Amino acid sequence: MMNYFPDEVIEHVFDFVTSQKDRNAVSLVCKSWYKIERLSRQSVFIGNCYAISPERVIGRFPGLKSLTLKGKPHFADFNLLPYDWGGWVYPWVEALAKSRVGLEELRLKRMVVSDDCLELLSRSFVNFKSLVLVSCEGFTTDGLAAIAANCRYLRELDLQEIEVDDNRGQWISCFPDSCTSLVSLNFSCLKGEINLTALERLVARSPNLKSLRLNRAVPLDTLQKLLMRAPQLVDLGIGSLVYDPSSEASIKLKATLVKCKSIRSLSGFLEVVPCCLSAIHPVCQNLTSLNLSYAPGIHGNELIKLIRFCRKLERLWILDSIGDRGLGVVAFTCKELQELRVFPSGVDNAAVTEEGLVAISAGCPKLHSLLYFCQQMTNAALITVAKNNSNFTRFRLCILDREKPDPVTMQPLDEGFGAIVQSCKRLRRLSLSGLLTDQVFLYIGMYAEQLEMLSIAFAGNSDKGMLYVLNGCKKLRKLEIRDSPFGNTALLTDVGKYETMRSLWMSSCEVTLGGCQTLAKKMPRLNVEIINEDDQMEFSLDDRQKVGKMYLYRTLVGPRKDAPDYVWTL
Repeated sequence: MMNYFPDEVIEHVFDFVTSQKDRNAVSLVCKSWYKIERLSRQSVFIGNCYAISPERVIGRFPGLKSLTLKGKPHFADFNLLPYDWGGWVYPWVEALAKSRVGLEELRLKRMVVSDDCLELLSRSFVNFKSLVLVSCEGFTTDGLAAIAANCRYLRELDLQEIEVDDNRGQWISCFPDSCTSLVSLNFSCLKGEINLTALERLVARSPNLKSLRLNRAVPLDTLQKLLMRAPQLVDLGIGSLVYDPSSEASIKLKATLVKCKSIRSLSGFLEVVPCCLSAIHPVCQNLTSLNLSYAPGIHGNELIKLIRFCRKLERLWILDSIGDRGLGVVAFTCKELQELRVFPSGVDNAAVTEEGLVAISAGCPKLHSLLYFCQQMTNAALITVAKNNSNFTRFRLCILDREKPDPVTMQPLDEGFGAIVQSCKRLRRLSLSGLLTDQVFLYIGMYAEQLEMLSIAFAGNSDKGMLYVLNGCKKLRKLEIRDSPFGNTALLTDVGKYETMRSLWMSSCEVTLGGCQTLAKKMPRLNVEIINEDDQMEFSLDDRQKVGKMYLYRTLVGPRKDAPDYVWTL
């Protein structure tokens, strides 16, 4: 029926299709829709920068304005990948610049970004507006200075989970006086000093600024001045909250925060004195998001007191120093909670257990996303969680003592995780830990029909476990396995499955060099990389050598050209 409409009408309809998956599906309907979709798409997501060439992306989507790129695999976050493995973004920026694409937004995750790259980016795209860098590396504040100085219409500069060398400390002063377009500025992860006067001027001339996240170098008096100049802020990140409660500066800050009626998201507190937290109590009643995952200075009782003010929270990131008692308060107070992440604090005797998770599952009926680092877990608790809440789409449980069984029965946690996957029909991401056998993978293969990403560590008995997952999870896209007894049989039984997946990571498993070579021969459209950074292996005729790390991913461009010597592409 749609084919009877002019192309312009169909293109207008496509404008309302914003999901990347839906746009991909639309392009497969017919040749006419493929053409209309490719010419009208402005936003593109690339989950692996080596899966396709930048030239091919530009050729298909000439109207590209927003690009999201991911580089290194997820396990790079756990130091399982060498620094110079790859993920360089410069070839992408160079190709985009040469083709004169009207790029306005660039979002990068786990990629290597150089100062030269940021300089080229800042000078090549006249209308560039947004740069988001998450877990990236390789650049200094010189690169940030180029972005600040040359991107005249910049609306967003967001730096997350990054260590940046500060060469001058003056990058913030490089924003020209004509820059009034900022909507979001996040430099909370930078450790260097900041030109406070330049920061105040920048905030003062940015009437549309909604999000501001500061580092620990911004003192209390400057924070108060910034809030006076930007009472419209919705998202605030406080780097340092250290002061004398009876001082004039603290009195001014409290008075200013009372006037900040728009704040809905609060984060930071990299340095904090617990007695100073009363200053932020006035804004807590309207918060929907609270991130205290980098605030080790806020301990159990202070956390609990703060949480009692936050009745509208939908998203909470917290350290395990809150304890099970504190999670009980979260469950009682935060009835709108949808996402919870509990991170390890590294403090002795600071941990949460199954008790806190059960309380959360009973008290927060809207919860659908969970990351939970805990000291222990039981099957009974997981079964109770599954009964209390079947809404989970993301369930990531990390027991700090690996391969730990149910402390009550001393049995594997198979039945508990089996209950989770059987109850949560919309589960898309799952991370397992604790003592687990092949039985849990049988449950996952049987019931996790919507699962897209699975992370496994120190689990399973034999190849059957991995085969249960590969055969049963039809929508699986990313599989990450480490320190598990899966070998060549599991890897090679159904190699066609990898054509439907984005990637497979296996480290410290039972896979051999010969198995990987066989896979590479059978599936030429896959890149099979062996990572041998410590020269633990010799590339010889001995096919029985065990592979330390293997990364397999689907690609349209063949072996990459920037692999270091220790990466063997089979």
